[in-house]
Amino acid sequence: MQEKPMHNTAIIYSSGRKNGNTSAQVNTYSKQQSGIVFCLDDYVISPYRYDKQYHNDDFYNLFEVLLRYEHWVFASPVYWYNTTPQMKAFMDRITDYMDDEALKPKLRTLRQKQFSLLSNASSPSAPDAFIDMFKQTFNYLGMTFKAHSHVQAG
Repeated sequence: MQEKPMHNTAIIYSSGRKNGNTSAQVNTYSKQQSGIVFCLDDYVISPYRYDKQYHNDDFYNLFEVLLRYEHWVFASPVYWYNTTPQMKAFMDRITDYMDDEALKPKLRTLRQKQFSLLSNASSPSAPDAFIDMFKQTFNYLGMTFKAHSHVQAG
């Protein structure tokens, strides 16, 4: 049986600047909502491969830890209507759980979880393409969208 953490929220973020606008947004959110922060840039997450040959990769261990949390908050700057490469690699690698019959039951636990989105950019709002990528992906996995907060970075 998996142990539940004291906090129910995992804040999962990536940014080209570890101590930039996204980090500030994450820290503010974490203090207000008592979430545990996971910086994807601290992990080795290889791009998705059909042959599943990942060497010295942290994805599976990280994903197993994240499965303990009921609310996942994704935080990223907006880069050309998209997220960071590391966040995209993380999202792509969830496919590993779809492709493996032994892992599918774990993936199905996402159906009881919620997700939110934190974004920032020089624009006053996040583009729909950015927001929709997260919503479409995690709705497909059965997660319930909770909220989105955007900060105009200066």
